Amino acid sequence: MKRVEPNRWYALLLLLGLLGMVYLLVVQPLFASPLAEIEAKVGDLQARNARLRSLLLMRPQIEHRLTELDAQGGGGFLAQPSAELATAALVQQLEQVVSESSPGGRGCAIVNREPLADEPAVQERYKRVTVQVRLRCGNAETVKVLHALESARPYVFVDELQITAQRYFAVPGNETPQEGGLDVSFNLYGYVLPTREAARGR
Repeated sequence: MKRVEPNRWYALLLLLGLLGMVYLLVVQPLFASPLAEIEAKVGDLQARNARLRSLLLMRPQIEHRLTELDAQGGGGFLAQPSAELATAALVQQLEQVVSESSPGGRGCAIVNREPLADEPAVQERYKRVTVQVRLRCGNAETVKVLHALESARPYVFVDELQITAQRYFAVPGNETPQEGGLDVSFNLYGYVLPTREAARGR
């Protein structure tokens, strides 16, 4: 049997080491890593494609739901076609809630309600209308008003709420001051129902 000289073993090991270095320094950076990144991107695209296909399958249900919301007067949107009319409707809704929470204005009254101009710096998807409100109410009436506003349809929201306790407070139209109560100020806002053309353009 022919023996392999030790020098040949060393040459073989050196060749294997050289091939390993070539793989690590050349093949891995130039071929293996880019292929792994491409496979990861393909996986992400396939998952995204699957999500989009599932959304497309839901399109009839979504359109049906939008039709139902349109029939209900826009769902949670203020149904008025302009910001001015929507602001007036918002004020009317506030007055109705206060009147229902305090019949005859004995425990709660509107001190001030002032529409706020739209802030250009605030970028939102839908047109927003805001009314700055100040009330003088008893504790129970304040809770009723805030709860009624935020649970009503169309949806309106209370923001920047500030409440100050008062020892005595006078309700407009009532000459006798009442003991206790709250000075309540907040911004009341809602969103105008977008036209179908505007909704499709978004």
